[in-house]
Amino acid sequence: MTNHHLDPSALFAALSDGSRCRMVERLSRGPATVSELALPLGISMPTVLQHLKILEASGLVATRKAGRVRSCRLAPGALDQAASWIQARRDAWASTLAQLESYLAEDAAPEEDLEI
Repeated sequence: MTNHHLDPSALFAALSDGSRCRMVERLSRGPATVSELALPLGISMPTVLQHLKILEASGLVATRKAGRVRSCRLAPGALDQAASWIQARRDAWASTLAQLESYLAEDAAPEEDLEI
């Protein structure tokens, strides 16, 4: 599944489950079969397939079936888009905090003595 613009809520929802995070961590080391992904998780194959469906829908994982074997690989573009989304939020907050810091610095500056 190739998405040019992914929905960050779907991506973060996919990563909100520990089993799916472990699957993504495993795939970050290279492609794996569904059986290889399922083995360390200790969950049923139907549950693993449900998790994979969510990961595919989010754009994080791509699968390919050859005969009876389904291979999975990480789609790194999805992580890049998540990082970009996070960076945009970080930049917005940094700008807001810089403006606040400037305002507070102006407000705290000593006033000149006014002669009356």
